[in-house]
Amino acid sequence: MMRLFAISLILLNAATALGAATWNAEPFNPASVPLAVRSPYLSAWLAQGQGTALNDAWPTFWTGSILGWAGLAKVDGQAYIWMGQPGIPNVNTTKATQQSLQITSTQSVFVMTAGPVDLTITFLSPIEPSDFVNQSLPLSYYSVSAASTDGKSHSVQVYADISAEWVSGDDTLIVNWATTTGDVLSHEVKLAIQTTYTEINDRIQQGSAFHSTLNTVGATFQTGEDVVVRAQFATNGTLSNTQDTSFRAVSDRWPVFAFAHDLGAVTSATSPVVYSIGHVRDPVVQYIIVNADTQARSSYFWTRFASIGDAISTFLNDYPNALARANAFDAQVKSDASKISADYASLVALSIRQAFGATEITVTKNNDGSLDNSNTLMFMKEISSDGNVNTVDVIYPSWPLFLYTNATLGKQLLLPLFEYQTTGQYPNQYSVHDMGAHYPNATGHNDGKDEAMPVEESGNMLIMTLSYAQRTGDLSLIKIYFSLLDQWTQFLITDSLIPANQLSTDDFAGALANQTNLAIKGIIGIQAMAEIAKLNDDEARASNYSLIAASYVQQWQKLATSSDGSHLTLSYGDSNSWGIAYNLYADKLLGTNIFPSSVYDMQTAWYAEKDNAFGVPLDTRHTYSKSDWQIWTAGTVTSTTVRDQFVRAVLNYASDAKNNQPLGDLYDTIDGTQVANSGHARPVVGGHLALLALANAPTGSATGPTGTTGATGATGATGSSGSNSTIDTNGLNPANSGLSHGQSDGSTLYVSLGTLAAILLAGAPL
Repeated sequence: MMRLFAISLILLNAATALGAATWNAEPFNPASVPLAVRSPYLSAWLAQGQGTALNDAWPTFWTGSILGWAGLAKVDGQAYIWMGQPGIPNVNTTKATQQSLQITSTQSVFVMTAGPVDLTITFLSPIEPSDFVNQSLPLSYYSVSAASTDGKSHSVQVYADISAEWVSGDDTLIVNWATTTGDVLSHEVKLAIQTTYTEINDRIQQGSAFHSTLNTVGATFQTGEDVVVRAQFATNGTLSNTQDTSFRAVSDRWPVFAFAHDLGAVTSATSPVVYSIGHVRDPVVQYIIVNADTQARSSYFWTRFASIGDAISTFLNDYPNALARANAFDAQVKSDASKISADYASLVALSIRQAFGATEITVTKNNDGSLDNSNTLMFMKEISSDGNVNTVDVIYPSWPLFLYTNATLGKQLLLPLFEYQTTGQYPNQYSVHDMGAHYPNATGHNDGKDEAMPVEESGNMLIMTLSYAQRTGDLSLIKIYFSLLDQWTQFLITDSLIPANQLSTDDFAGALANQTNLAIKGIIGIQAMAEIAKLNDDEARASNYSLIAASYVQQWQKLATSSDGSHLTLSYGDSNSWGIAYNLYADKLLGTNIFPSSVYDMQTAWYAEKDNAFGVPLDTRHTYSKSDWQIWTAGTVTSTTVRDQFVRAVLNYASDAKNNQPLGDLYDTIDGTQVANSGHARPVVGGHLALLALANAPTGSATGPTGTTGATGATGATGSSGSNSTIDTNGLNPANSGLSHGQSDGSTLYVSLGTLAAILLAGAPL
């Protein structure tokens, strides 16, 4: 069985060279189809390109490495292949013909014709944001049902296996395995030598893969060499209920872990044969606590289950209910998104599993080994770009997903960052960039040498904290971390109006001074702190920060507008430059509305003239753009036509058949190709839900064209309209006018007149 990735690419290219897909696709054929996407290490995809059937290629991990996963069926004695590319020497097999592909927010459904029978294969990766146990289960479903297409009765047996490739990024390593029987048949495969918290080629070298099914009448199992086990089924329609005990390397006679089910005589559609596939480890993350100690954290689902066997059994038996919940979730998302446009509903359907698939919900263990869910933290891997843990500017673009589905999940993502920085171990005055250089090691940056994005990350944290409080009414983040939030605000006051030369979240474009868009974020961050202070009953601080933000907006508008008044610049003073001002989205999301409507109108008209085939470029330095920021920008425009222009451009890219990786977010707006060596499969596509998140934004913030009212979640608190008047320096507290930046009189922080004067002298006229 061929396993070299280069060979796989050759096969894929040969398939795509034949032309576009011949099956019906709803809503479209994506670059890669999510099959089992539940965690950073349970992430299986079918690379599509111009159209690759389920049995035209091996499924792959998000990196592109092969995951052996094969499906066969026997119909009236003839063996058919419905998944993967299994080679079975000396056995006559036929490829089933793919008839259709349907993608929803939680499911990928294939219909494959095997002679006179249609097989329906459903891959379901549950999204259950309101149930932390179900959401944290690192298990995914797939099911197979059969139906006669000619009205006659046909004998049908189905088969599925996985290989040991599911447990390592190095196929030369030794694995062992075992099969348990009873009400559930379950294969477990794992590395013989495990290394906690360690990856090889982005694959964790810890834990076990589980392939399981209910032990129904006619079910059989077998483990062994791939060609032997598959030949057993293809020849006999059943497996031998035997286990190979010759433990060996992944690539040594390719051990596989298989099940077969006899469906009997099939006429009408059968009940589905249900399988689960998962990757389970414990602990899942190490997290830094006080004094540079680390804490081992476990998946939340262990709070309900005493063993993985119990979890798998419950999961399999719950399939009918899980499918019903998934269908309801899918229908709600489609209904909400369709109120914006059909194009938008199509894009959102592809984005949700990918975004949630980068996350894990965790708890701690007590001394007696019991689980403690009083300290629930959620961790996110910055998949494919560099593997950081809880990167603030990766959580931020994905934030709309959590606001729409369950804002409490967003809180759990922010808590590791807050708790760490409250310990005082992080030395910088601005917000940390991430919780650790590589997942799953959330071990902080006590040296302060994380990637420096001071305005970016400080503004992000303030904006997300306020939006969470507005959506939920929960003020705990504000109350507990008020001093830290205020510390970051003080930094923004110094460095937001005229940002120093620094990186923004678009770090691939390089550092730049006087960034117009970055200044927007910092100013909104200051106003967010004004609203936070108001929620914390600190009216003096709230008034002070509102005045500062309002003054900054007026000055910013003069600095950031081109000389002919037609658009915002990329950087101050360069009228020939421009970019998409996606950071204005936060002004709408929070209901702060501190930027005048004329700015939104001006930018809307500008974007209408700058649209390429696949969207508006990120800025004038390149022709590429980012799909998340395109949709964020769509939430700021004042024209339905221009909003739909942005949405359609991103959908064009997602469906253009020029890429074959899980959805990437950085791509060229002229030819629709993903930028080489850029990220894919990243959670930032949660930003595609930006228009849905606006539906329940505070009063006055919803952009006119969005037109959606059915988003999940509670309507939040009303935001402040802010102030557009020029700051009156006499309004600063005279008693504290001598305080320098960052100092406190023990009660309230203010910006000193000296600091304000320095800002103005830097070139920002009142």
